Amino acid sequence: AIGDYKEGYYIGVEVPDGDSKAQRPLCGPNVWPAADLLPGWRQIMMEYHRQALEVARKVARIIALALDLDANFFDKEEMLGDPMTTLRLLHYDGHVSDPSKGIYGAGAHSDYGLITLLATDHVAGLQICKDKDAKPQIWEDVAPLKGAFIVNLGDMLERWSNCIFKSMLHRVIGTDQERYSIAYFVEPSLDCIVECLPTCKSETNPHSPCK
Repeated sequence: AIGDYKEGYYIGVEVPDGDSKAQRPLCGPNVWPAADLLPGWRQIMMEYHRQALEVARKVARIIALALDLDANFFDKEEMLGDPMTTLRLLHYDGHVSDPSKGIYGAGAHSDYGLITLLATDHVAGLQICKDKDAKPQIWEDVAPLKGAFIVNLGDMLERWSNCIFKSMLHRVIGTDQERYSIAYFVEPSLDCIVECLPTCKSETNPHSPCK
């Protein structure tokens, strides 16, 4: 593959230099544009971060209920009480993809975390493959939906749920139109131990490594 034709600006949880948490991996202050260049933008992004996390926690409660867990199971401090989250502002510049030549807006992958909330503009391009082991793989378009998040399940949830939930293989096919999207990646705290959830192991579904 030649690679992805996209650019992005990544924003993590803001942790000041003097905070003890700043010494942990993937923690610390973000790099922000000058305030006079984009007045108020930093505050808007931090508020987006905060509100997106609340949405993610509500989605996690639905997942917990679907797995016969207490609705607040993922709200624990070591899970989504103190999570690792990353906001990615993505821009696809209108470069037309050609899968036969390995040219994509974003190549096929599954997200490695718990869940991803994706907001998109009106331009199509996102595709999913419901069976990642199929040969050949069958790709389906995901239509943009104004005012809604696309919720993507990640590899961590697949492992946590003993493969009851499957992570979704997806990619972006670029067109001659510019495309913008905002991906909010959610993972539990660095201190979280990820092991088979108590309700996800049975005689008919013994715990085994996920593919």
